[in-house]
Amino acid sequence: MGQKPPGLQTYDLLMVGSGLFGSAFSRIVAERGLNVLILEKRDHIGGNCYSKKTENIDVHVYGPHIFHTDNEKVWSWVNRFSDFNQFVFSPVAYNNGEVYSLPFNMWTFNKMWGVTTENEAKRKISEQSFDGTPSNLEEQALSMIGKDLYEKLVKGYTKKQWGVDPKELPKSIIKRLPLRFEWNNNYFNDKYQGVPSDGYTKMFERILDHERITVQLNSDYLGEKHRYDGLAKTIVYTGPIDRYFNYCYGDLNYRSLRWETKVIDSDNYQGCAVMNFTDEETPHTRSIEHKWFNPRGQKKTVISKEFPKKYARGEEPFYPCYDEESSYRYKKYKSLADREENVIFGGRLAEYKYYDMHQVIASAMKKAEVFLQNEFN
Repeated sequence: MGQKPPGLQTYDLLMVGSGLFGSAFSRIVAERGLNVLILEKRDHIGGNCYSKKTENIDVHVYGPHIFHTDNEKVWSWVNRFSDFNQFVFSPVAYNNGEVYSLPFNMWTFNKMWGVTTENEAKRKISEQSFDGTPSNLEEQALSMIGKDLYEKLVKGYTKKQWGVDPKELPKSIIKRLPLRFEWNNNYFNDKYQGVPSDGYTKMFERILDHERITVQLNSDYLGEKHRYDGLAKTIVYTGPIDRYFNYCYGDLNYRSLRWETKVIDSDNYQGCAVMNFTDEETPHTRSIEHKWFNPRGQKKTVISKEFPKKYARGEEPFYPCYDEESSYRYKKYKSLADREENVIFGGRLAEYKYYDMHQVIASAMKKAEVFLQNEFN
């Protein structure tokens, strides 16, 4: 399936997708002298990190993206292509007129219980926590934060986001949410954090601005795979792995999203970049006010309300749903991928893995170096 017709190669590498993995991998190998053709199915570069200017505001079209990392190598690399501001991610949770600080910290505990010390907060959590070994998201959340915070800030939001009862979700999901007994509203603990000063799209334009990189938009690789395969010796595929293999083992399970975005004739709508709506009755999970990622005194503001939805073929997959059936199917697809000749699978969709942005770049760096070593040895 991965073998190419001899004598037709125009490029050294054919990259499928211009998201973080595809763009980083392409730039790294181009700087080592290889010619790369990038095929992008959408009408823009940047994958889900794509940003679009509206009213002098960088709108995060596919949801909020905050870059954060402790990896010096990754941070140094992305700073070649963009300056980053000092944005600190401090989302808030809204529930029926009450607002709580996220991540869970002393401000959250103080609002919920009136406590002011770590010992008081831990005692309140202990009094209402799950007693046993957690086996699902609900039990894990109860063991971490207790019933009050779970019922008000986690349960309804989780039901909306994943479309199922939290008892049916793996406990690993809630472990991503920070919990600290400090008066610290910073969602991330990483040394470096920020948003590109002139938007993600400008950063991607600079990454792909290389004489050995050619970008072709509105190009569906799998729609004309036989023709495209002849253009390069090696393919790097960043799309959904189940689609690559024509869903032969069935569909992997994802959660999708839709947004309602509008310009508001006001300089301030909610006073923060991201507000989570944690009650079950409000249909959207989050409201994003994009100007706060990089405020420049804009006179208007842009709001995006985020609505989770069931994923179906042809829609954009966002969050992998690691249920038992999908995990089993992915292992079978991974086995097929490992047997492909001259095809590299990378990124969230091709590896069916929830990567943060810095993790995607680190993975692209690692896989690009392995590829280059094989190419030049």
